[in-house]
Amino acid sequence: MKLRKKHKDESEVFTDALNDILFILLMFFLIVSTLANPNVRKASLPKAKSNTKAKQSVAVTIDSFNRFYVEAKPVDVLMMDTVLAQMIRSKRTNGEEPTISINADRNCKLESFAAVLRAADRLGVKAVMNVDKKGVE
Repeated sequence: MKLRKKHKDESEVFTDALNDILFILLMFFLIVSTLANPNVRKASLPKAKSNTKAKQSVAVTIDSFNRFYVEAKPVDVLMMDTVLAQMIRSKRTNGEEPTISINADRNCKLESFAAVLRAADRLGVKAVMNVDKKGVE
């Protein structure tokens, strides 16, 4: 009696090409992750599609000549941190969660806008930039 072993056809998946693709993806993500800048400060812009208004705690206005106004009072750039700190401290004692609403002119310098963002970051407050609904598409 002759017993034969049954040979079943085994299917194989060739993964040689997958190794190359995985290596290329790994290199791509390593290069992209080094190019990402984690120090970028994102400004939360209000959506211009609805007419709802957020509660504005402190309004900072920057005109086209880069002059600062806190609640319609002219403020020097060097004194802006202390004025904002006083106003935010008074809002926090009333139980509100303060935010800084930035009304910047289209022609103001980026450094002026960044100065208000840095002050808000130092004070631990959210900063929101107001935009004109007509110019947004």
